[in-house]
Amino acid sequence: MTHYEAVIGLEVHIHLKTVSKLFCGCSTKFGAPPNSQVCPVCLGLPGVLPVLNKKAVQYGVIAALSLNSKVNSSSVFSRKNYFYPDLPKAYQISQYDQPISTGGYLEIGQRRKIGITRLHLEEDPGKLIHQENFVDKGSTLIDYNRCGVPLIEIVSEPEIRSPEEAYDYLTALKSILEYADVSDCNMEEGSLRCDANVSIRETGREELGTRTEIKNMNSLSGVKKAISFEIDRQIKVLKEGGRITQETRLWDEKKNITLSMRSKEEAHDYRYFPEPDLVRIKISDQWREELSGLVPELPEARKARLVKELGLSKYDAGVLTSQKSLADFYEECLKSYPKPKEISNWVMGELLSHLNKSGLTIEESKITPSKLTSLLKLISEGKISAKMAKEVFSEVFKTGEEPSLIIGRKGLSQISDEDALKEIIKTAIINNPGPAEEFQQGKEKAIGFLVGQVMRETRGSANPQLVNKLMREELRAGDKRK
Repeated sequence: MTHYEAVIGLEVHIHLKTVSKLFCGCSTKFGAPPNSQVCPVCLGLPGVLPVLNKKAVQYGVIAALSLNSKVNSSSVFSRKNYFYPDLPKAYQISQYDQPISTGGYLEIGQRRKIGITRLHLEEDPGKLIHQENFVDKGSTLIDYNRCGVPLIEIVSEPEIRSPEEAYDYLTALKSILEYADVSDCNMEEGSLRCDANVSIRETGREELGTRTEIKNMNSLSGVKKAISFEIDRQIKVLKEGGRITQETRLWDEKKNITLSMRSKEEAHDYRYFPEPDLVRIKISDQWREELSGLVPELPEARKARLVKELGLSKYDAGVLTSQKSLADFYEECLKSYPKPKEISNWVMGELLSHLNKSGLTIEESKITPSKLTSLLKLISEGKISAKMAKEVFSEVFKTGEEPSLIIGRKGLSQISDEDALKEIIKTAIINNPGPAEEFQQGKEKAIGFLVGQVMRETRGSANPQLVNKLMREELRAGDKRK
């Protein structure tokens, strides 16, 4: 029986978080009315000249350094010529044979390295909007707001071997670029887009199979599903005696299938040539060193530090550092409540659970580090129980109200008055002589019933640790009086 293995390479386009476009001063802000953020430069009108955005180059270099890539001292912009409605100049300004960066890698899984072929700068085309309403169905509108937005394209080596590895690669890449603070990597807004090149070959063979390119994947899970479907589809074609066609395929999210878009039997001739209106980019050793100093602590390094300095498990540290915003939240909590494990339990438990259920990001959450640590301090001071705290947490998450105000309003304060508790404890012992006698005879578990009686009498508002302590003292004192 023939066995096959997949060969996968990813091309990832990342919007850089500049305020203005790559070659003009138009805004890059997402969500503006269609065609409201355009000018003669990004619309490709005659007689205009592009002016390079230095900040975009800076972000490109920082991204390259974060991915262990070689930053080239000299690079060139080229014209990539093709005709498409979303490209008003009929060419895209990109980089071809002399990109800003080459080589590099990132690690996934058990320190497996996936190579990076190149990282280059380019401008984004506009956006086609296909009409679905009854009146205009079949027509297409064009929004040029995105035209000219600066992006980097990161091309991996064809070293990914499964949909799961593709998912891990993208997750790691997204995390690194968020940490590097060069992009928000928001897939829903198109800040991160991915095309996958997929082929299969018989296991053990060196020769590559015919590849297909998959587009229109709008989420990390979508990339994983699309690649998985395409691998299965290609294996089925070969097993039935067919031939894989080199083509571009679209991922249909609703049907969970890839569909043929266009044939790529022959490589498209983009007729690249150097952009005559832009000078060569020169990156000096000094500037590269300066930008190297702007590369922050990246996810793996931060994870290792949390394990070493705070004693967290690798798993906990991995979850907490998976998102920069989550790691920042966690470390901000530590500043006012230096109990690493207790905070990690609440962040990984209650906070992530509420965020996942609500579909919110941590930036959108009404839970702040100060509100979480205020809640934890109330637990440690014995003013509320952990069970009560979860109820308060849910309320803070909904309203953003301070924990102490919610506790006062709902009457959730924990009873920690020893004199008041002693009276309730004495009554519980008098009313339940059997369990009291059992405890005095050495049966430790018997105390649980008595503590439960006190908690029931106080409707769960007594401090359980204090009740347990006082109950033991009272039972031992009673034993001595016999």
